[in-house]
Amino acid sequence: MRRVRRPRLLVGLALLALSGGGARAAELRLGRDDRVLVLAPHPDDEALACGGLVQRAVKMRLPVRVVFLTYGDSNEWSFAVYRKHPVVVPRAVRAMGLVRHDEAVAADRILGLGPGELTFLGYPDFGTFEIWTEHWGEKPPLRSKLTHVTAVPYAGAFRPGAPYKGEEILRDLSALLRDFRPTKIFVSHPADHNPDHRALYLFTRVALWDLEGELAAALFPYLVHYKGWPVPRGLGAAEALVPPPLAPPAAWTSLAVPPPARARKRAALQAHATQYRYDADYLLSFVRANELFGDFPALAPGAPPEPAGTVRSDPPEELTPAERAAFVGVEWRAVRLEGDALVVSTVLSRPLAEAVEASFYLFGYRRDRPFGRMPKLRVELGMLGHRVLDQDRSLPGDTVEVVREARAITVRVPLAALGRPERAFVSARTSVAEVPLDWTSWRVLELPARR
Repeated sequence: MRRVRRPRLLVGLALLALSGGGARAAELRLGRDDRVLVLAPHPDDEALACGGLVQRAVKMRLPVRVVFLTYGDSNEWSFAVYRKHPVVVPRAVRAMGLVRHDEAVAADRILGLGPGELTFLGYPDFGTFEIWTEHWGEKPPLRSKLTHVTAVPYAGAFRPGAPYKGEEILRDLSALLRDFRPTKIFVSHPADHNPDHRALYLFTRVALWDLEGELAAALFPYLVHYKGWPVPRGLGAAEALVPPPLAPPAAWTSLAVPPPARARKRAALQAHATQYRYDADYLLSFVRANELFGDFPALAPGAPPEPAGTVRSDPPEELTPAERAAFVGVEWRAVRLEGDALVVSTVLSRPLAEAVEASFYLFGYRRDRPFGRMPKLRVELGMLGHRVLDQDRSLPGDTVEVVREARAITVRVPLAALGRPERAFVSARTSVAEVPLDWTSWRVLELPARR
């Protein structure tokens, strides 16, 4: 976990009394034949979101494995470095990764797991989302802004020397899934404000699609970073953890965490000492009477439109004065299929101003073609025009059709430009000088099979 300084607020849901009808969250049940896999972006996410779950599975003597995407080596330096302020010695960053590795081993021992049940992949903290968007196929590996390396640098990692490429992350996840064969997978949420958390969800989705027919596992995303959440802040062990308002609503399940398990979860979080010293109140906010898991439903052509969220108009406090002045909020208005094209539409809090960009991400997936070879389009719009990229390769502007209104943008993309996919990932964001201002959650769209 690393507290994210780029929050945004969506709209519409609560846990035990959902704000739209009083429905209750379903109870999460583990069966005697379950095999539990926890996928954590950073050391301490496993304890924050799944500390009670792990203890329940261990008590039931179920097979449990925890896989960490990164060593958490960037820690709280990441945001400052992203702004290009301090210079951090790469060796010190890697040393922090080793510290956090050892903290995870100690914390998970408290939860009942030994070192042999933990796997560390070692991909770049604060870099995996950039790998997701831009480092596939012939594109060179990512060079970490903090460690200054382009491959996994840790001798104890799952595959030392693995290049920082999207295919490599998928290769590792697929190998672990095939080996462990989980029945229930707990992974970070697509609405999480931390980019590594969003990336792990997206990579996991692709890995599971690649293994369809070979592996059947239920996916349970958990949320860690979200604006103004959890509420209240600090230790409230007897209180229920209630989800933040999301739009569209997610289908949440809840796992009860009894008092003895809460005490061990708290001790495990304290064992993540670097993070506990950094923000104990935040970590303790997750020591509650329950843990929550929930996902957005996949979108399908012809389905009724979902309620749009409220467009954020108040800039986050963490932005600089210049960024706050330029802030433009963004929210989905529609995602749909029109004939042989995918149409995505957003609404903005105000028109784009000079230096502010709106970007649309549209990635296609189909089983008969490696995901690394599928188009990964990014449509970037400024105040006056737009450009289309496939990773960093420029495409003709008329590859897509863009319709602009004062506070709305619609992008129409021919399915052929996406590789005639069976599924698609879509997202949108606003930014200034490469600093994200606001974004929509990534969504999955199920499409009819096409040749």
